[in-house]
Amino acid sequence: MDRRTEDQRNTEALLGRILCYIHDVLPGPPASRHSPALSALLALPHDHLDDRLSALPDDLLRDVVSRLPVTDAARTAALSRRWRPVWRSAPLVLADLHLLPASLLAQPHVSRPDARRVASAVSRILAAHPGPFRCVHLVTSYTEESPPGLLARWLQLLAANAVQDLVLASRPRSFDLDLQLPAALFRIDTLTRLYLGLWKFPDTASFPRAASFPNLRELGLCSVVMDCRHMDFILAGCPVLEILCLQGNFAMDRLTLVGRSSLRCVQTSMVSDLEIAVEDAPHLERLIIWSAASTTRRCKRIKIAGAPALSILGYLDPGVHTLQVGNTIIKAGTRADPRTRVPSVKILGLKLCLGIQNEAKMLPCILRCFPNVERLHIKSKKTAETTGELNLKFWEESGATECIRLHINLMVFKNFRGDQSELCFLKSFLERAEMLQELVIVYGKGYFSSTTEANSRVKSLFDTTWASKCCSLVLFESNFPIDEEREILTFKRGSDFSIRDPFSFVVQP
Repeated sequence: MDRRTEDQRNTEALLGRILCYIHDVLPGPPASRHSPALSALLALPHDHLDDRLSALPDDLLRDVVSRLPVTDAARTAALSRRWRPVWRSAPLVLADLHLLPASLLAQPHVSRPDARRVASAVSRILAAHPGPFRCVHLVTSYTEESPPGLLARWLQLLAANAVQDLVLASRPRSFDLDLQLPAALFRIDTLTRLYLGLWKFPDTASFPRAASFPNLRELGLCSVVMDCRHMDFILAGCPVLEILCLQGNFAMDRLTLVGRSSLRCVQTSMVSDLEIAVEDAPHLERLIIWSAASTTRRCKRIKIAGAPALSILGYLDPGVHTLQVGNTIIKAGTRADPRTRVPSVKILGLKLCLGIQNEAKMLPCILRCFPNVERLHIKSKKTAETTGELNLKFWEESGATECIRLHINLMVFKNFRGDQSELCFLKSFLERAEMLQELVIVYGKGYFSSTTEANSRVKSLFDTTWASKCCSLVLFESNFPIDEEREILTFKRGSDFSIRDPFSFVVQP
C-alpha cells in the first residue's frame, strides 16, 4: 500500500508538471488579475470619479471595462449610478483563472470544491451577461468530475453571444485524455482565435462539410488527441487561417499543407514522429519547429515544395528530420541544384551534434539548399553516440557554401560546450564568412565555472584568420541551464510578425 501510494504521488507530480507546461504554452489571460489602474481608480474620492470619468462617452467606458478582469469589471457597477449598466453593455472578457484565489494560481491541480465553485461562477457570468463576448479563457474550471452537458451549454452560450477569442483547456486527473470536445464547438462561426488544450477530438465523420470556422485566423492545438483525418478536416474548415500552432501530436503522424492560401505561420513544439509536407502554401512565411523527437531510428520527412514566400525555417534536426526539397531528398553528398534550392529563406535554425559524423556531414548539404540565408542559428546537441571529434580538415574538405561565403551576417551558436568539434566548425566558419558582422556564442547557465574559463574555451578562435574584417564575437552565459528549451514555453514570439527573427532571444530583433 505504501508503494502504491508513493507511485500515485509520483504520477500526480509528473502530471502536475505536464499540466503546468501545457498551460504555460496556452495564451495567457487577456488582462492582469490585479489592475493597478482600477485600484488607483477606486482609491479616488467619489466626487473626483464623477468629475473625471462619468462624463466620458459610453463607448469609451465600455471599452475600458471590457479590458479589465471580469471580477474588477463587475465591481465598476458599484462606482456610481452612471457606471451601473456599463459592464452588462460592454463586450465580456472572462478568464476563469481570475475567479480563483491568488494562493491557488501556482498549484498544478485545482481541488474538486474549487473547480466546482469556479465552474458555477462561470455559468452564472455567461448566463447573466447579454453579450457580445470578446474573449473567454476557460483553463481551470472544467474537469473530469464536471456535470455532463456543462461544457456543451457553455459553448452554446458562447456561440449565441458571438465569442471571438476562445482558449479552452481541461484539467485531467490522469494521463488518459478521454474528455471529448462537444460538437457544439464547431458551430461557433464568429471565432477569430481558438486554442484547445488536453482534449480528445470528436469523430468528424457525421459533421457537415461546410466551413466550421469561417473567420478563424489563429488556431492552437495543445496535447489534443487527434489523427490526420481530424487535422485535415479542421484545416479545410478554416479558409482564412493565418497562424497554426501545434504542441504535441497524439495519434497524428502527418501534417500536410495543401491549398492553404492564407496560412502565414506554422509552429510545432514537443512533437514526435511527425512528418510535415508543405505542398501548396503560397503565403507561408514561417515554419518553426521548436522541438521534435523520434521514437524510432527512422527520420521523419520535412518537405518544402510550394512555399515561395517562406523566409524563416527551423529548427531542422538531421538526427530527427530528413529534408526534402521538391521531389529530391537531401542526403550527404547531394549536389547543389536549382531544383533543391529554397532561395526565399533568410533565417535558418539547425539543431545537430557536431560530434556525430552523419549529422555533421548533413550541415553543408542543408546549407546549400538555402543559398540566401542571412541569419543562422545553431543549437549544439550532446549525445552519448558521438563518433569522435571532427577536426578542421573535415570542415575544409566539405567546401564552402554560398550562404556562408556571401550572405550570413549573424550566427548564433547556442549550447556551446567548448569541445573540439564545435571549435573546429566555428574556425572553419570564421575563415569563410566574408559578410559576417556578429558571432554570438551562448553557453548554459553554470556550465563553466567562471567567465575566465568560458573565455579560455573560445581563445583559439582568434588564432585563425577571419574572412570578415568587421566581425565581433559576443560570448555570454544564458539565463537557463544548457539544453533547457525555455523559448518553447510560448508560441507568442513565433506568431508575432513584428519580430523579424523569432530565434534571436539574445540579439535585437
